[in-house]
Amino acid sequence: MNVKALFPVALLVACTAWAQQATPPVAVIDVQRVVEESAAGREAMGRLRKLQEDKVAQGRKLNEELAGLRRQLETQAVTLSEAKIAELRKQIEDKQVELQRFQDDAQQELEEAKAKELQNLEKQIMPIINEIGKEKKFLLIFNKFQAGLVYADDTVDITDEVLRRFNTKLAK
Repeated sequence: MNVKALFPVALLVACTAWAQQATPPVAVIDVQRVVEESAAGREAMGRLRKLQEDKVAQGRKLNEELAGLRRQLETQAVTLSEAKIAELRKQIEDKQVELQRFQDDAQQELEEAKAKELQNLEKQIMPIINEIGKEKKFLLIFNKFQAGLVYADDTVDITDEVLRRFNTKLAK
């Protein structure tokens, strides 16, 4: 029997067996899904929603005040003195500035609150990701859909395991 003919077959069989047994040294995690589906993530998103709803209500109130001043100017412009009209226009201008500042401040506050909540979640999740990485001997764990990653097979996705462990840890 020709040994040279058997070598490629033996190599193919060995590589196939190794590929079936070897765990890929790379994994991915869908961090957005962990945030959306974990108990702690849902709580954090609830707090952010509440803050946003409060800011929207405050903004709506300022808008209504501004609209009221404008209506007052429109309906009473004929009967008011020039001084009163100028005063009302100044109030409208001041209210517009107040509304714009409020919107800018509210947007910044929401962004800062979101960053703080995500940072807090990350502090809680990272030890779990590190633990899984060491247990399964992963060399790299990527954040799915970030850093240019466009495809990852489901077999290397550890999101479900991270979610399970994270929720279990928080339940204790």
